Amino acid sequence: MTVTAGEARDIILEGRRVSYILRRSARKTLGLRIDHRGLIVGVPLRVRLPDVESFIHSHARWIADKLAARSATVPCFEPTDGATLPLLGGAWRVRLGRGNNRVVWHETGPEPTIELALRAGGDARQLLRRGLQERALALFCNRVDEFCLRLGRPMPAVALSSARTRWGSCSLRSGIRLHWRLIHLPLSLIDYVVAHEVAHLVEMNHSPRFWSVVTSLYPEHAAARQALRKASAALPAL
Repeated sequence: MTVTAGEARDIILEGRRVSYILRRSARKTLGLRIDHRGLIVGVPLRVRLPDVESFIHSHARWIADKLAARSATVPCFEPTDGATLPLLGGAWRVRLGRGNNRVVWHETGPEPTIELALRAGGDARQLLRRGLQERALALFCNRVDEFCLRLGRPMPAVALSSARTRWGSCSLRSGIRLHWRLIHLPLSLIDYVVAHEVAHLVEMNHSPRFWSVVTSLYPEHAAARQALRKASAALPAL
């Protein structure tokens, strides 16, 4: 199936500005979906924008209810002493201590622990976010290198992203960018996202040839894609 890259747009629904991703493909009907990225609108290739917006307006109440429910269920993580944080699919204990504003990873013992060694008056949330991002970048570089080796391709530059609408992106000029919050998920799902982006080094599209490359790197990609959508809904907000 031919699918165009998602186009970020806004629309006013019931007096509120709502962002959405518009995706055109060789489908026959218009459809709506809400996931970790927000509202996604799938439409046939040649549907006019006014018709797309009319379709969205006709489902305004459903969209508002779903977005409100999604916002209400996103847990806001407070990095207090003893709190539990999902990391790499497991549960890590957060410990607050005194130090020079650094993160100490204790990976052995009865339970893995992240120690936030804070200066007096230090910001635990900011330090935790920084520590997670550093850990994420090191891991992502390792996984990108692994999948590039499988394809026989040189490893591109790897950077972190905080994009609202996608887990990763790939450019032949700037390299691969991966959302740092993937660090909360199991390695198998991180690998799916990495394999997807590395496959773009071969095919910069979503053609059958692209999916063939993805399959060669990650045969269970369809199941992983569904699991990613489900798991991402429960990620903590930092």
